[in-house]
Amino acid sequence: MKCPRCESTSYRKNGRRNDKQNYLCKNCGKQFLELAFPHSLESDLLANTNGHSKVSIPEARELFLVKNLSEEKVTEKSLSSFSFILAEELLQTILSPDWLESAVFSQFIQKLQQKTEIKHQLETGISLLLLDAENLKLDVNSELFLASVCKYPLQFKMAFANWRNPSIGKQDIELYNRGYQLVHVPEGKNSADAKMIAFGACILRSYPTVKEILVCSSDGILIHLCNELQNQGLIVYWVRRQGQALHIENRNTGKLTHYSLAMATEVPSFEKVVDTIQDLIKTEQESINARLNSLVAVATLFQERCDINIKDNPKQPEIEKIIPIQDNSFTESIQEAKKEDFARIANEKALNKLLLKIIQDIKAKSPKTKLSVPKLGSELQKITGESPNSIIKKLKLGSSFTTYLKSSPIFTLKASGREYEVTPRLCE
Repeated sequence: MKCPRCESTSYRKNGRRNDKQNYLCKNCGKQFLELAFPHSLESDLLANTNGHSKVSIPEARELFLVKNLSEEKVTEKSLSSFSFILAEELLQTILSPDWLESAVFSQFIQKLQQKTEIKHQLETGISLLLLDAENLKLDVNSELFLASVCKYPLQFKMAFANWRNPSIGKQDIELYNRGYQLVHVPEGKNSADAKMIAFGACILRSYPTVKEILVCSSDGILIHLCNELQNQGLIVYWVRRQGQALHIENRNTGKLTHYSLAMATEVPSFEKVVDTIQDLIKTEQESINARLNSLVAVATLFQERCDINIKDNPKQPEIEKIIPIQDNSFTESIQEAKKEDFARIANEKALNKLLLKIIQDIKAKSPKTKLSVPKLGSELQKITGESPNSIIKKLKLGSSFTTYLKSSPIFTLKASGREYEVTPRLCE
C-alpha cells in the first residue's frame, strides 16, 4: 500500500477511525484510511475489456489491491473475492474439452484410481499364510479350507525351509507353482521357526493391509509369534497337525476348527453331529408317514373299485380272491360291524358323530399324531366295511369324502405337504 499524497510505502498504524484502521505516512505526515485508487488505472481496466465483458469498478479495485498490496496486508474480503475469481477460472479450464482430452488429465485420473484402490485395500484387508514347510505339509484342499476359514481374502503365502535339504524333495517346486514365496534358511535346529518369528514380528511393514495371519506349524515355539501378532491387532489362526487332522485355533476367540486330511473335509463338532442325526431321523419319519398315507389312499381306492365291480358283476367270484383275508373271525366281525353301522349311519348327523368318535379315539391314543384325510377314511372303512366315498354318495352329501369334509361346518382341513390334516372345529 502507498501513501495517496506522496506514494511513499513508509507508513505506520495510527489508531482507528469509524472502526477502520488509520495510517500515518512517515514521509509527508498524511493520514489515510484506505488505499487511493488512481483514476488512470480504472480507465485502463475498463478500456481493455475489448467489448467482450465489462469489468465493474469493485472488481477493478480488488484486482488493484491484490496487485499492489503485500500478501499480509490484503483484507479478508478482497482475498475471498479474488479466490472466488481464481476458482471460477480454474473450473472453466478443467472442464474445457481440451483439458478433458489431454494426457495430463488421463494421468491425473490414473493416479486417483490407484489411490482409491489402495484406500479400498486398506479398508477391506487381506489374509496372509506363513508355512513352516519342514514341519507341516499342506495340500491344495487343505489350503482352500484354510482360506475359507478366514474372513478376508488370502492374498500372500510364504513357505520357510532349508530347500537344499533332500528330505524336502520337490516340495519347493509344488509350492512355487501354487503361488508361494519361498524363503530359504540355513541348516540348523528351529532355523525356519526363527526366520518365521523374525519376519512375522514386522509383517505390517511389508504388508500394511494384512488383517489375518495363518501360522502353520506344530512347533510350540511359534506361540511367541502368535502372541506378538495379536498384540499388533491382527487376527491369528494357529494351524497344527494332530494325527490325520488339522487343528485350527483362533487365538483371538479361542474357537477350534478341525479338518480331516484323510477325508478332505471339515470335522463337525459333537453338537453338529447330533443335530444332523436328528434331522435325518425326522426326515425319515416324515417319509414313512407320507408313504403310509399313500398306501392307505391306494387301499381305499382299491376297496372302492372292488365294491363297484361286485355290484356291477355279482357273479364274478374272482374279485373276492383279490382281497387278502388273514383271519375268518376278523372277517366275521367286520360283517357284523358293517350291519350295525349301516343301521347307525342313516344320515349326515350319524356320520359326523362317528367321525368325531374316531378322531377322539386316535387323539386319546396318540395326541401328537396328525390325522390325515386318507387315514380318517381308512378308520371309517374299518368300522363300516364300506369306503368313505360310497357312504358320501349313498347319503347324497357330495361327490367325494374330501369334498364333504371341506364343505362341512364341523371339520377343518389344513394343508400338510401333499395331504390334508383333519381337525374338528370344536377343538379350535
